[in-house]
Amino acid sequence: MAKPMTKTQLVAALAEEMGSDKKTASGALDSVIAIITREVSGGGAVTLPGVGKIYCRERPERMVRNPATGEQMKKEADKVVKVTIAKALKDSVNG
Repeated sequence: MAKPMTKTQLVAALAEEMGSDKKTASGALDSVIAIITREVSGGGAVTLPGVGKIYCRERPERMVRNPATGEQMKKEADKVVKVTIAKALKDSVNG
């Protein structure tokens, strides 16, 4: 399995794709991340065309097991961020 692309590599690739400098590309990437974070943390969802949908889902209170001791304990309700991958991306990876 290949190593994941780092932020520096992503900024460099984005700058090349945009035909601009790395500072502009870094600012654009940071802005997109800030918008996604703000929208999802507020309970909304963001769809990135061709990539997928990022959203927040609430999980109910449930019983969990401590793997070290085997003890059952109650875990409070919480929220988790989910990503649904777009069909176009799945097809390009598998096709």
